[in-house]
Amino acid sequence: MPDLTLTLHDFGVAEVVVDRPPVNALDVAGWFELARLVNEAGANPAARAVVLRADGRGFNAGVDIKEMQRTEGHAALVGANRGCYAAFKAVYECPVPVIAAVNGYCLGGGIGLVGNADVLVASDDATFGLPEVERGALGAATHLDRLVPHHKMRAMVYTGQTASAQELHAWGSVLEVVPLAELRDAAFRIAELIASRRPRVIRAAKDCLNGIDPVDVNRSYRYEQGYTFELNLEGEGDAARDDSIRDGFKS
Repeated sequence: MPDLTLTLHDFGVAEVVVDRPPVNALDVAGWFELARLVNEAGANPAARAVVLRADGRGFNAGVDIKEMQRTEGHAALVGANRGCYAAFKAVYECPVPVIAAVNGYCLGGGIGLVGNADVLVASDDATFGLPEVERGALGAATHLDRLVPHHKMRAMVYTGQTASAQELHAWGSVLEVVPLAELRDAAFRIAELIASRRPRVIRAAKDCLNGIDPVDVNRSYRYEQGYTFELNLEGEGDAARDDSIRDGFKS
């Protein structure tokens, strides 16, 4: 069974599901495939909204650092940078609203996905964080800054600490917090409400809201990636990822 799937339901909601055990960390090919599926969903004139969700223990554990460590040179690092950029951009520029349904952990690249989504719902066990500093990398602070207050974002980047779904709900970035068993239904309820609106108006609204964003998220994220590559050229990335793998981290 494919680990990334796209289904277009009769009521105009496209569903993109990630199911890559054990922790939904994506390799280079996985990030590009996710971008392709979201782009395909948005390009379908029958689609009026997209639900992005995951099966398994958590929503997304970021980049597969084991792939990076077993690949000679910087090819996997460059590929992951480009793949994440493509996937985040696909979510942000999807012509119809993207509803992210977050379960369990949402880390690293997962923050990039949900920070670029239009609406977030989360299970009551969901947590959000950027362990990038622990991995010798930087990135997705652009997106975390859209989810939590600015100084909270800075503290989370420096310390690697996470924030709960309940905290994000209090800050207004998560629309609803529900039990895990109700998460998919909650996301589809919102998606179907959006899909019931006139599709031309909803697509115009998405384009309009992106146009008035105060931050160019695509350029801002690429700026962050430059520091990741610099750290890797200095050997800091390899050393930190080796430490993470030795300590049992999966992303």
